[in-house]
Amino acid sequence: MNPLVLVARLTLAGVFAVAGLSKLADRAGFRDAMRNFGVPGSLAAPVGIVLPVSELAVSGALVSRGAWHGAAGALALLLLFIAAIGYNLARGRHPDCRCFGQLQSRPVGASTLVRNAVLASIAATILWPGRAVAHQSLVERLGHLTSSQLYFLTATLLAVLAVAGLAWFLGKMLAQQGRILIRLDALEGRLNQIPPRSRSGGVAASGTPAPQGLPIGAPAPAFRLADLTGKETGLAELLAARLPVVLVFMDPHCGPCNALVPDLGRWSREHAGRMTIAVVSRGKAKDNQAKYRDAGLEHVLLQEKDEVADRYLAHGTPSAVLLRPDGRIGSFVRQGAEMIKGLLENVPDGRSGENGVARLLGAGQEAGMGHLAPEIRLPDLDGQMQELNPVRAKETVVLFWNPGCGFCQRMRDDLKKWEASEAAGKPELLVVSTGTSESNRAEGFTSRVVLDSGFATASKFGAGGTPSAVLVDGQARIASPVAAGPEAVMSLIAPLEVSLPHVNAS
Repeated sequence: MNPLVLVARLTLAGVFAVAGLSKLADRAGFRDAMRNFGVPGSLAAPVGIVLPVSELAVSGALVSRGAWHGAAGALALLLLFIAAIGYNLARGRHPDCRCFGQLQSRPVGASTLVRNAVLASIAATILWPGRAVAHQSLVERLGHLTSSQLYFLTATLLAVLAVAGLAWFLGKMLAQQGRILIRLDALEGRLNQIPPRSRSGGVAASGTPAPQGLPIGAPAPAFRLADLTGKETGLAELLAARLPVVLVFMDPHCGPCNALVPDLGRWSREHAGRMTIAVVSRGKAKDNQAKYRDAGLEHVLLQEKDEVADRYLAHGTPSAVLLRPDGRIGSFVRQGAEMIKGLLENVPDGRSGENGVARLLGAGQEAGMGHLAPEIRLPDLDGQMQELNPVRAKETVVLFWNPGCGFCQRMRDDLKKWEASEAAGKPELLVVSTGTSESNRAEGFTSRVVLDSGFATASKFGAGGTPSAVLVDGQARIASPVAAGPEAVMSLIAPLEVSLPHVNAS
């Protein structure tokens, strides 16, 4: 027997054995996968048994005297798989494959077709020599191999396993590195876009970094994605109820995303008639099912990588964007759990008439310079509600803070030094913070601190994260663009008095 045919039989037998056993171990999941592929519900159960049993029969035949028939059966099954996958892809569907049960479960794509085509070519190499060769039993044949042939066979199998393992590892590593680089690029871009700020006569006169996301009022990019059951949903279906839609971009391996899931489920239930919340997640259906099974979210859609998030310029997870009922962008992209909660809390009812529509048209736009600043009504550290109208005899910097934010901690010491300084003409400081009273007391600020757990106030001012700040003049008007990041905030507060060598350190 040709050693290559021997390796082909062993490889194909191993693949079909693993596929058959894993499907039988995950019968419920595989039945669901059959339905998602278009198999009628009445046939999904019997097909879910017949197919893995056939794969095990093919595997057994490949190592016995019936190898030729086993290879023919393998080729027939693989061609059937290729046809089913190609049909779904042609219709724009990407159902979960579950080709290897719970061992590997991911939406089908071009790579799935390539893999099955390679396996089909291996089956063809077994059929090509004819029945005389393929009918030899592997058990009998292995007993007649010479030492050199056994060494060659072992080395070949080990090489195949090594190459397959290396390819799998490199694929996983490159995918993870790609996600990390995208997030770092987005973060670096936001920080590097912040120009130094200067203030003359109490009014900031500099630019501000461009908000992340598409312009307010721009048409929302269309998309169609499969949900956790393989059913396709598009933007048109999400907008059919004529309600605002909040797209939340998530990742099942993102810690802050997982912490946000219960809140999204609660908001989806409590405000079902006011807005539609749609999660757009990446990763395998199996991983996402485990995360969202008990959340009660109606719309959980799966993108293969970041193809939809990229269209909305949403880099990093968790992030969210508001869509108006007319299918246009209603907000800039909000990043982080607190900012997403703030966005959700400020979504107006799309059915509330002209006032609601007017609010929605302006949702997510940052308060422009020269406009009246939003009023602030929040509890202080003692729990006493404070109604703070920024109209004062002197200008005030409204600082948006989070005690758990690493960037905030980088500038805390400089901020406290500035608080203790007696620089002439320095503005007052109002800290609007998330977190508990205890965590904020531990910060040691002498300025006024109020608590905003949902960060709704930051959204009203157009702030997109922490630390960020905006200057309000003595007539309660916005006197600066939003400053984002430690250096920009300190430059807004004290452009001449404070230097930040350690903040700029890499």
